[in-house]
Amino acid sequence: MVNKDKIAIVTGSSAGLGASVAIQLAKKGINVVINYSKNEVEAKKIQKICEDYNVKTLCLKANVSVDEDCKYLVNETIKKFKKVDILVNNAGTTKFANHQKLDALTDEDFINIYKVNVIGPYQMIRAVEPYMKKNKFGSVVNVSSIAGITGIGSSIAYAASKGALNTMTLSLAKALGPEIRVNTVCPGFIGTGWFLDRFGEEKFNKIVKDQEEITPLKRAGTPDDIAKSVVFFCLEGGEHITGETLISDAGMHLSLPR
Repeated sequence: MVNKDKIAIVTGSSAGLGASVAIQLAKKGINVVINYSKNEVEAKKIQKICEDYNVKTLCLKANVSVDEDCKYLVNETIKKFKKVDILVNNAGTTKFANHQKLDALTDEDFINIYKVNVIGPYQMIRAVEPYMKKNKFGSVVNVSSIAGITGIGSSIAYAASKGALNTMTLSLAKALGPEIRVNTVCPGFIGTGWFLDRFGEEKFNKIVKDQEEITPLKRAGTPDDIAKSVVFFCLEGGEHITGETLISDAGMHLSLPR
C-alpha cells in the first residue's frame, strides 16, 4: 500500500470532523496520531476504530493553544514514528455572540479564540516544519470555515479568526515550499454532535432541513463529506496544489445574500 509508511497528526480528533478525518486517513493506510484536549474516552474509541484498519496509532492529550503542548505532540510522534508527513489542524473553538451586539464580545474572547484557531495551527506547523523539511515532504491542511470568507458564523471573533487562518495559509504556503504544501478547507454547515448538543434535536433538524432546501446541491454536510475534502489535499491528487482555499459546503456560499 502506497500510504503505509505515512504518518498524520490530526488535532482535535476525538469527535466530529477531526475523528472523521482520522478514520478516513486510516482507511487509506495512514498511521494516525489522535489528539484530544479533554475527552480521553472518546479519543480512545476513535483510536480503536483507526486500528481496525491495520494502521499504527498514538493517542495524545494536548491543547494546541499552548506552545509546549504542540511541541510535546510532535515530539512524541517523532519518538514513535521517526517522522511526520501530514498535519491536519482541525482543533477549533468559538463563542456564540450576535453579530449586531458588539458588547457581546470582549478582548479576552478574541484572544481565546485566536489562540486556538490561529496561533494553535501556527505553533503546530512550526513544530512539524523541521521534520517535514528534512524528509522533503509535508502536507498541512488547515480546517477553516466559510465564516472566514463570508463573515457569517457563530461570532465576529470566530469569523475573523478563520479569515486570519486563511491568510496565514497563503503566507505559509509561500514560505514553506517546495517541501511542504499548505492548504485550507472551508466547510459550511457540518451536522456533528457538537451542533446537536448546542441547539437540541428540534433546531438541529430544522438547520439540516434548511440546508437541504437552500443549497444548490440540496445537501446538509456531514463530517465524512468534509473529511474527504481534507484527505484530498493530504494525499494523491493534491501534489500540485498549495496555498489553496477549498470551500466545501454544497454551494451554501452561493445562496447567501450579497
